[in-house]
Amino acid sequence: MAKLSWGMIGGGEGSQIGPAHRLGAGLDGLFEFSAGALDHRPDEGRRYGQSLGLAADRSYGDWQEMLAGELKRDDRIDLVTVATPNSTHFEITKAFLENGFNVLCEKPMTMTVEEGEEIVRLAQSTGKICAVNYGYTGYSLVRHMRAMVARGDIGKVRLVKAEFAHGHHADAEDADNPRVRWRYDPAQAGVSAQFADCGIHAMHMASFVTGQEVTKLSADCVSCLPSRVLEDDAMVNFRMDGGAVGRLWTSSIALGRQHGLTIQVFGETGGLRWSQEQPNQLYYMPLNQRLQVIERGEGNLSPEADRTSRVTVGHAEGMPLAFANIYQDLAEAIRAQKEARDMDKAADLYPRAEDGLRSMAAVFAVAESGKKDGEWVDARPPMFR
Repeated sequence: MAKLSWGMIGGGEGSQIGPAHRLGAGLDGLFEFSAGALDHRPDEGRRYGQSLGLAADRSYGDWQEMLAGELKRDDRIDLVTVATPNSTHFEITKAFLENGFNVLCEKPMTMTVEEGEEIVRLAQSTGKICAVNYGYTGYSLVRHMRAMVARGDIGKVRLVKAEFAHGHHADAEDADNPRVRWRYDPAQAGVSAQFADCGIHAMHMASFVTGQEVTKLSADCVSCLPSRVLEDDAMVNFRMDGGAVGRLWTSSIALGRQHGLTIQVFGETGGLRWSQEQPNQLYYMPLNQRLQVIERGEGNLSPEADRTSRVTVGHAEGMPLAFANIYQDLAEAIRAQKEARDMDKAADLYPRAEDGLRSMAAVFAVAESGKKDGEWVDARPPMFR
């Protein structure tokens, strides 16, 4: 089977996210890295692309040049990943969708709800794939957790508790560090800092695992460092359309926490707990029974978990492999389109533009509620109300 052709915008030399995408896309041999516009400096982008093995005529200086160049080719890319600064996501994603390309966009998909709705409508009208990289949903045991909830292993979900709290911005001496400062500057980050950066991962995870969407929320947002305009800590209560109650804590000043993404789901007949820093174990507590530890890679797991587990039980799988599972899903979706068939249901789990839109609506809802001392507000985008 021939490899699909893949391109990338952003993620250049020194990027935090670029290597994870290149590892993820290439891991299973499903995609060939064929084109890129990897740096905002055209010459550096071309140089770095060629150092990674791109042909000179497909190592582009900017995304506009890449779009024009790929449109002229019979062997144009099947998928483009957008890993540029947040404020450029909408413009680039829109342009590639309009011209018939499938897109995987880093989060946040857009900077406004209105832009998000436009992308959703565009993806629907063009029939092209628009995915958003909530990459942590690619972990094998997160998918097994979702499958357990869906098949009723814990009964009706009563409560979901999500956290994404770290302590890497707790040092007041970093106030003028440009790598930190921009995140709390409304001119560069928008209406939210910590929730928009990390909290939306936790909220999307809550929806992904439970199969329910957030309808309304109440937020307490604080800047624990007085010099910051935007929040570095937030506590969000929310309600979901299937009746579940949600609690979410996100922070960047929680000293002692390294990454901090955890998800717990409590149902009528059982509870589940998973942590990104210990991704090989899923803790399952059936009602009136002993605690069980489900190991990634063990036998008799769900199809969703089995197809996303590559190495034998007891060996760690990390974030790049979770990204690889998103790319594996997308490869199956693209091939299904090409072959005019239904895709494998166990692979139909990649986050969509609709997820990116819901996240952006939640960001604005949290900002609004926080300014109103925790008043409950509608968290749904207008087109889904």
